[in-house]
Amino acid sequence: MRIFQPLLRSGPVVAAAALPLALTAGQAAAGTGISVSTSGSTVSVTTSACSQLNGSWGTASLLGSGQADFAQGRQVALSGTTAGQSAAWSNISPGTYTVIVVCSNNSTAGTQTVIVSRAITPSATTRPRATASPSRGVMGGVGGAVRDYGTATLVAGGALVGSGVIGAAWFLRRRRSKPYRF
Repeated sequence: MRIFQPLLRSGPVVAAAALPLALTAGQAAAGTGISVSTSGSTVSVTTSACSQLNGSWGTASLLGSGQADFAQGRQVALSGTTAGQSAAWSNISPGTYTVIVVCSNNSTAGTQTVIVSRAITPSATTRPRATASPSRGVMGGVGGAVRDYGTATLVAGGALVGSGVIGAAWFLRRRRSKPYRF
């Protein structure tokens, strides 16, 4: 009977189709309807999960490491349209923060953790500088290196290549004379 073989072959196809649906359902159940991003010392959050109620979309709060409650964080009112709402905080010092968005109907749109890194500003020491190219350029021929190696280096390299050739010839000669060995 070959009835089971097509069913076994279709198993990976069914699993591949069900996996994205399961992941999407898990995210919707977790309430992660927000997207948090950082740019330098600015943290911003966007969502489309909130609806306007009494002229307000809701509030977003940025919680530092020692804060555990929504009210303890830096709160900003959401602004935007029905397509999407956003909020931003500027001059944030480096560290790990939690962003919580609560809509105007007191439902939580989502919670996400973000890491703010130290903003890198180009200074006189970190700016790229123009340097002069080598006077002789890249040397053509074998290797094409900028640096000219000495005679001792070339002799040592030639000796290694020569010993490799001799070893390979010895191995092949021995292999041909006694084919039953390996």
